[in-house]
Amino acid sequence: MGWAVGYGGTICKMTGSGATSVDNQNEMSMVFELKQNYPNPFNPVTIIQYTIGSKQTVKVKVYDIIGNEIVTLVNNEQSEGKYEVKFDGSLLSSGIYFYKLQAGDFTQLRKMILLK
Repeated sequence: MGWAVGYGGTICKMTGSGATSVDNQNEMSMVFELKQNYPNPFNPVTIIQYTIGSKQTVKVKVYDIIGNEIVTLVNNEQSEGKYEVKFDGSLLSSGIYFYKLQAGDFTQLRKMILLK
């Protein structure tokens, strides 16, 4: 007999006769994720998706290559769930930009490329 932890917090109990799945809802609800924007490279609009694991104050910001803040896309309290926001770079020049998700103690940064 033994235990194995799978993707998304699924816990499996291994026995001589096979595996039994046990869902751990507390682990599942604490997932925070910032996905890669799509399309990437983009011109001029892209979609940024993220998942919030619990009610948090959420900020999504875009920065240029030297770290200057370009725009704040999200700055409010959000409940647990999946979200997406559009970013329009039509007023920007081609180049590399970064977008950052901050939700409570969680922070993640990703790179995106604007090609005109």
